[in-house]
Amino acid sequence: MKRILVIGGSRYFGKSLVTRLRDAGDDVMVLNRGSSAPPPGVGRLLADRDDEAGLRTALGRRDFDVVVDQVCYTPLQAAVARRVFADRTGRYVMTSTMEVYDPATLPAGSGPRSAPGLPAAPVVPVVEGDLDLTRPPLRYRQEPAAPAPGDTRAQARAYAEGKRRAEAVFLHGPHGPLGPTGPHESNEPLEPTGPPFPFVSVRTAHVLGGGRAEFTGRLAHYVRRIAAGIPVDVHAAPYGTSFIHHLEMADFLDWTARQTFTGPVNAASHGAPDVLDLCATVAERLGRRPHHRVVEAGADASPFSFDRAYAMDNGRATALGFAFGRVADWLPGAVTETARATG
Repeated sequence: MKRILVIGGSRYFGKSLVTRLRDAGDDVMVLNRGSSAPPPGVGRLLADRDDEAGLRTALGRRDFDVVVDQVCYTPLQAAVARRVFADRTGRYVMTSTMEVYDPATLPAGSGPRSAPGLPAAPVVPVVEGDLDLTRPPLRYRQEPAAPAPGDTRAQARAYAEGKRRAEAVFLHGPHGPLGPTGPHESNEPLEPTGPPFPFVSVRTAHVLGGGRAEFTGRLAHYVRRIAAGIPVDVHAAPYGTSFIHHLEMADFLDWTARQTFTGPVNAASHGAPDVLDLCATVAERLGRRPHHRVVEAGADASPFSFDRAYAMDNGRATALGFAFGRVADWLPGAVTETARATG
């Protein structure tokens, strides 16, 4: 039996994770601001994770074998958690995102496949080491600029950059002395500061399935449009992307909590369908014919239509012993769930 704290864990695959841990016989607690009660048999701590003093007070003298952080979005949140849990846990698992690899959100020069003016690299899945969080221009201790309301591209950049900088703080500690306008920066790789922290960042693929529980509505977007005969906006030559079923994601986090490896790890089912493949699966399940509308270069398209490649390689997790399913096996069932929920 392990003592496990889940920060967040009140919805979707986080909620499934909490019940899995409880059913496995672990001593499970969730920490949140009181937005929802935990399942029976699960303890709860009430705290605002951004309030370091309040978080320490809520934790008291408790320590944990594992902390699973479902809701860390910024480097300041990471810095608070790293300080508070440094002597309280033997393993810290942060749920991150595949969006950390998105070339459209990377600062210039920080990603090996996004350098402007270079010939296009072969389209191969990204591995964990393709993102080097020790190099500038990532400014680890600064918060990403707040996007303007309704600016979806700026929101995507802020989300991805917040996750990258949070990972960097957990992995290497806050870097560089803070000057009057922010951290000092140089062109040299940043060295770790402070003692090592037993940290894993789970870079999660696009999570689907669960019907109404899938709160983003992205799969529902396709189900509604194809059911109604409305064209789906796509890029002229869309790239494939990575997906994972919501229950498989909960299984992966449960498995990761019980391992000993550290560092980033990609979590994705086998297979990388593109938006046309997704439309075909939805259409087949609904008994309809899909219609597409090709958008101009640089224009926004439907979710999961990508004009750049960053599908993930899941080889590290597979080599460590996790057996992923196949998108082709579970996606039709996820479409049926969504169709029932939206009908």
